[in-house]
Amino acid sequence: MKIVVVADTNKDYHKYKAVVEKNLDADMIIHLGNGEHEFADVKAEHPDMTFYYVGGDCDYGKHKMLEVVEAQGYKILCVHGHEHNVQGSLDPIVSEAKARGCKVALFGHTHQYRTTVIDGVYVMNPGAIDSPRGKNKPSYGVITIDGSGKLLMNIVAIQ
Repeated sequence: MKIVVVADTNKDYHKYKAVVEKNLDADMIIHLGNGEHEFADVKAEHPDMTFYYVGGDCDYGKHKMLEVVEAQGYKILCVHGHEHNVQGSLDPIVSEAKARGCKVALFGHTHQYRTTVIDGVYVMNPGAIDSPRGKNKPSYGVITIDGSGKLLMNIVAIQ
């Protein structure tokens, strides 16, 4: 199973579309907020793909702010991160994931990519497609779950 994770596209329709079209073999695309317009447009262009979206602090439409999705036995917490104070600590998002029985926690908001495992929870920020911070390049994440259930998280830099 292949899951593509993006965040903070911030109206960059062309880069977001390119990421989706480079990953047409993905089983699902998860967008972690701040990109509601380009998300809707790209989703409409690919009606046979599975998409999920959670609202971010710069979105104005009515969106779920938290979503739990399942993939090959893994429950995945999806949030933008601003409501979980991810700039200060990852403890709140890990606690939220554990409270909901999730083994994976995904967030955006900081525009800085990161993968780690904290207290048994796989945690990923895919970075930002638009306006990454620090010395980071624009990026997105790919989660793969193999036939034996092994989960791998990777960050893909966009050139």
